[in-house]
Amino acid sequence: FCRQSLSEVHVYFQIASNKVPRVVIGRSINVAPQCYSSFCFLGGVTTSDSSENPRNFQNLFEFSSGRKFRRQNKAKMSKTLEESPNAHINKTLIEKYMSLPMPEGKIQATYIWIDGTGENVRCKDRTLDFIPEKPSDLPIWNYDGSSCYQAEGHNSDVYLHPVAIYRDPFRRGNNILVMCETYRFDGRPTESNKRRTCREVCDQVAAEKPWFGIEQEYTLLDIDGRPLGWPKNGFPGPQGPYYCGVGADKVYARDIVDAHYRACLYAGVKICGTNAEVMPAQWEYQVGPCEGISMGDDLWMSRFLLHRIAEEFGIVATLDPKPMPGDWNGAGAHTNVSTQAMREEGGLAEIEKAIAKLSQCHERHIRAYDPRGGKDNERRLTGKHETSSIHDFNAGVANRGASVRIPRGVADEGKGYFEDRRPSSNCDPYVVCEAILRTICLNE
Repeated sequence: FCRQSLSEVHVYFQIASNKVPRVVIGRSINVAPQCYSSFCFLGGVTTSDSSENPRNFQNLFEFSSGRKFRRQNKAKMSKTLEESPNAHINKTLIEKYMSLPMPEGKIQATYIWIDGTGENVRCKDRTLDFIPEKPSDLPIWNYDGSSCYQAEGHNSDVYLHPVAIYRDPFRRGNNILVMCETYRFDGRPTESNKRRTCREVCDQVAAEKPWFGIEQEYTLLDIDGRPLGWPKNGFPGPQGPYYCGVGADKVYARDIVDAHYRACLYAGVKICGTNAEVMPAQWEYQVGPCEGISMGDDLWMSRFLLHRIAEEFGIVATLDPKPMPGDWNGAGAHTNVSTQAMREEGGLAEIEKAIAKLSQCHERHIRAYDPRGGKDNERRLTGKHETSSIHDFNAGVANRGASVRIPRGVADEGKGYFEDRRPSSNCDPYVVCEAILRTICLNE
């Protein structure tokens, strides 16, 4: 049990072996014989002066309470699934229906689009009596834009223009997922359709063969909005053992990560890796390298697959760039960029030129790197937790606290790519890629 005030912290320990309280060294700590809750034995553990470094003692408490709660993770996750509405559906029953043979010549197509928030995806299905070979073979469709923050009720039709086709990992067979652009009744793109202008820019710079790779970070939450595996009334141990971790006390819900990885590969998304991240319940996957507009298509489709798979597990996958305030890492979408000139001999000089151009447009890029014009990134880009300050631009070799990082291997080899670490996890990749290309290729 821990009671904290502005003046002091009272901590009560019960030692399982002999019931004798142990004193933990620290200026503002009082140890009493009363015991309000059992904790694991912390023999010999000390912390520095809490007035100078209060986080050290807080981490010590979180370490203690976290060990107790982590023993309950399996039961806690089970409870999370039980509390989810999706868990009340017997998922084995669907198999006898999904195993029914499809009528000859028929397929199911799921049309997917970005809604008016600029960060969420929607979908709906239709039956086709042919197998399309390219997006232009597919019919234009429509939906109720007034229910997606994209139109008013008296004129609500918004049109779906297919732009990319992927294999459907849920229905399999010849069934497909279709990424779409959205257009108003008068033929103009909706406010959230950022793909069209990105495609125009990609076409202008196609000769430079721009490649992108995006590292998509996300956090898994239970249905109450708490990071998965975190104690309900406390915190896990401090960051350190979770990044690329192994073990039930370090990583949570790897099943979702593996399911998503395989589904992306099956669908045709160019996913190239995944790993547990610094904050517990936080994960990352990487998509790329993709040339031009396909970067945005693949990342949006990977996000749809992530949300769709998490839905089946009764868990929420959030792309919020700072889901937990305090001494916890945020989530980004680090964007790796190269042109053909950067990948060839002497390419490091081209990389340095590109970074110099980016340094002159910092504010414009910050506005482009999250869907709220930089407001989301204000919570994340603080200069702490492996981020740069939102107010300043800096670059460096192997510096994860920089706005733009040149990987050590690239600096040694003299060619390759650079990493823009500023985009937030909920960024629109079409907007990010367009902004970068306008700056480094079109000199805007």
